[in-house]
Formats: sequence, structure tokens, C-alpha cells
Amino acid sequence: MEKEMKVLFVLSSHSRFDSTGESTGWWLSEASHPWKELQKANIKVDFVSPKGGKAPVTGVDMSDTINKEFLADKIVQEQIVHTLTPDKINIHDYVAIHFVGGHGACYDFPGNLALSQLAADFYDNGKIVSAVCHGPSGLLNVKLWDGSFLLKDKKVTGFTDLEELEIKKVYDVPFLLQSEMMLRGGIFQLKPNWSDHVVIDGRLITGQNPQSARSLGRELVKMIQELK
Repeated sequence: MEKEMKVLFVLSSHSRFDSTGESTGWWLSEASHPWKELQKANIKVDFVSPKGGKAPVTGVDMSDTINKEFLADKIVQEQIVHTLTPDKINIHDYVAIHFVGGHGACYDFPGNLALSQLAADFYDNGKIVSAVCHGPSGLLNVKLWDGSFLLKDKKVTGFTDLEELEIKKVYDVPFLLQSEMMLRGGIFQLKPNWSDHVVIDGRLITGQNPQSARSLGRELVKMIQELK
């Protein structure tokens, strides 16, 4: 019997901008759209967050039919209310890890040593690492077995400094993601604001913004099927 394939989605536990108090969290479509592509391929999803338990969602656009389907799925909702903690994860249960964006990720992904180690373990063990929008915040401090940054010399993308400028959050976020990815040695590739843009470098898949989440999900499914 073929082993069930699963992907681990990482959600932020951080619910507010530290500077303004405005609510934030993980961005709904950046989880729902990849989830839908995986679901169509009969690939299951589990959810982990830095703190475990209920993870705060933002970007709830109910005109998006996939968002509605995701929120109506009783299994998914149970998982999101009871997200796992990093110490509960056995990487061998999964084929890939996906870091979901949302501004919350900028606060609690980069400094979480357990999450960084999880991503390193996935990559060092021949598994897939993906991230979309602000999700690559979780990759900033990931170091591989040889001590090098995961992002070093990799073609990558993520939420751009220009996109942050357009939504007037440049002075509210703890750092500018594009700039930080480049400081870690990432070869940052971008397209005009809000373009559907996915970059693949080996087993690393990154998407620029929420508009890229569905395409990233399709590329993730394709890569999982190729690695089988």
C-alpha cells in the first residue's frame, strides 16, 4: 500500500503589528490556494505554528470561492484551531514544508530556532521547501548541514520592497523581506507589483505575493509527483 503523502503548512501565531496594534496573522489565500491544489492531487496537509493552538488569520476574502471552501472544511478548521508545535513534528511524515505568508510571519518566523531547524532538516533530507509572500521570513535564518544559509546563491522571490511601499507598511514591519533575503545571499527575482510570480531553484519554491499562491501550489504538486 502506497504511503499517504503529506505537506506541513507553517502558520504564524503573531496577531498584531507591534508598531500600530493593527491585527495581522497568516494570510488566508496563501494557505487555501496551495491546499486546494494539493487536495486535488490527494495530498494531505497538516498545520504547525510557533506557539501551537489557534493561529490568527487575516486577509479573509469571502468572495474567493477557494477561501470559502477552505473555511468550510471541518477537518481543516479543527487543525487550524489546534495547530501543532514544531517539537511535535516528525519530518519523515512529510514530503514538503510550506511557509504561509501574512505579516505575522515577519515577527515570529525568523527568530524561531525550532522552525528554522525544521526547514533545514526538510531540505537536508531531500525534501521540498516552499514559501509564499512573507512566508520566506521563515527561511531567513535557516542554515544547512554545512553551515551555509539555505538562501545563499539560490534564485528566490517573496513580497517585494516595492509592494510593501505600495501598501504603506514599510515603516510598520520589523524588516523589508526582499532586502533581508538578499542579505542572506538570495538571488532575488521579482516582477511588477501583484504579478503572479513563482521561482524554483532545485527543491526550493518561492512565490512573490498572494497572487502567486495558486501557481506555487501547482508547482509544489508537480515537484512532489516528480520526487515520488
